[in-house]
Amino acid sequence: MSCSKSKIDMPHPVCLITNTEDGGLLICQEGIDILDQIIQPVVVVAVVGPYRTGKSYLMNRLAGKRKGFALGSTIESKTKGIWMWCVPHPHIEDHTLVLLDTEGLGDVDKGDEKHDVWIFCLAVLLSTTLVYNSLGTIDNTALEKLQYVTKLTEHIEVKSRTEDGESMELMRVFPSFVWTVRDFTLDLELDGKEITADEYLENALMLKKGDTVTPNVVNYNKTRRSLLDLFAVRKCFVFDRPGNAKTMKQIEKLADDDLDESFVEQSMAFCTYIYTNSKSKTMRGGRSVTGRMLATLAQTYVKAISSGQVPSLDNAVESLAQIHNSRAVQEAVEFYRCEMTKRVHFPTETQQELSDIHAGVEKEAISIFIKGSFNDQNQEYQKDLVKCLSKEYEELVKQNMEESRKVCRSIITRVFGSLEEEVKKGIYMRSGGYIEYCSALERAVQQYRSEKGHGLMVEQVLTNYLAENNNVGENILAADRSLSEAEREIEEERREKEALEQKNRQLEEQKAIQEKLFLDEKNSLRENIRQLTVKKEEEERRSREEIMRLQQAIHQGRRSPWNSFTSFLVNDVIHPATSWISKIF
Repeated sequence: MSCSKSKIDMPHPVCLITNTEDGGLLICQEGIDILDQIIQPVVVVAVVGPYRTGKSYLMNRLAGKRKGFALGSTIESKTKGIWMWCVPHPHIEDHTLVLLDTEGLGDVDKGDEKHDVWIFCLAVLLSTTLVYNSLGTIDNTALEKLQYVTKLTEHIEVKSRTEDGESMELMRVFPSFVWTVRDFTLDLELDGKEITADEYLENALMLKKGDTVTPNVVNYNKTRRSLLDLFAVRKCFVFDRPGNAKTMKQIEKLADDDLDESFVEQSMAFCTYIYTNSKSKTMRGGRSVTGRMLATLAQTYVKAISSGQVPSLDNAVESLAQIHNSRAVQEAVEFYRCEMTKRVHFPTETQQELSDIHAGVEKEAISIFIKGSFNDQNQEYQKDLVKCLSKEYEELVKQNMEESRKVCRSIITRVFGSLEEEVKKGIYMRSGGYIEYCSALERAVQQYRSEKGHGLMVEQVLTNYLAENNNVGENILAADRSLSEAEREIEEERREKEALEQKNRQLEEQKAIQEKLFLDEKNSLRENIRQLTVKKEEEERRSREEIMRLQQAIHQGRRSPWNSFTSFLVNDVIHPATSWISKIF
């Protein structure tokens, strides 16, 4: 298997969720490790259905392979638990197609309906497209075998955000539904007119009137109503038999030319639809789910089931947000730290130089966080990021100053060294020596300032040095007998004036640094808000697209709750009453 941040290509499927000896479910670490490496958005297609109906073959075709998911040629069910195959998406760049093959429902050897319900629920929770595969026709018997759908509201918890209740909320987050009917031998006709496979499905799902009165009608409508209530997007494909019994036993070894032509065409149409219409998995607000996030969701759901709880969409989102927002902060800070280490060469000549590097790297770090985070309530994690990056930058500023001080001290030692030696020898302790000393000192100061590479603490270090050696000039001035008392007073006043001017240079130097740092802080907050605004606008755009998708999927006037549902999305998602920007920082 080859994995990278940009691409993952598994040579074969691996188990994602396995069965325990006592009939429970257990996460397989190998599958989680693979998902954890995928930072691309994922399109998740899961197949469910009765055992021995050819589910695995369909998934192999979606993977573009003849072999992969185990096919069985006997009455024994081959797939146990949920198996996963991650391949580059053939149509969408920088996306990974995650195929989930589930164990057959209704396996007589297993005989555990509750286990089947959980497998069905997990397939629904993890996928963006749910493929239900069955044999023969879509009749009442086939729909009775799909009774698991009626238990979804009992086995999946979601806090309703609409007046229309849980079903409408589930419809918003549930995958699209594709029913594949294998070995279909009927003519697609209704009342003597040719119909499409989609019309065939919708006709089979039509409700009988009187379901609130007659028990038989209630039972008849139960599965149908659940499918209509929970899956906004529905699609149907019918398949001819691929060949005779001999062909069926070795189908994974045969090329398309060896299979029934109609079956091959139908299979290609199915794959094309999945590639083209299956959306990337998203959370509320349109946040794309990566493989890494999908791994967390799978772990969260299985943990809830194993502990006897009902998987909660809200708890899963909260858990996912905590884990991935914390990770997003860590990754952003680590990126900032590493990039600043590579790009900054201490000491910088000016604070502006360090500020410019900081601004560029911080912008990238914020982008990493924005892309990796979601559902950041009140921007708590982004606030943490701001604090962390501010602390990192503060340390770099301190380091830059200290490195500059070291370089400046080294330059002072070199430049003022000869003057200090002359002072030690007493060369200037004579008549006329003070003027000569002042001239030599001024030359050294000018040479010091003209040096390159000493950084931004030039005047501070010079001020400290001159202050420490102030008594040298005083002693030389006192020893110079060539100066009159008036001249001596003038020189003392000049020395005080020069010391004050030097102090002012230091203060101006410090003021310029402080002003730049304050501007850096303002620019940092501005960049955080800018990127957050862009992200929010993108989420709003995705929400609008989701509304349009559901509007197109639900026939005009077929569902009375639609108006209030649309109102919820528009008022609570797209145009929140309180600006989220005002809450940050």
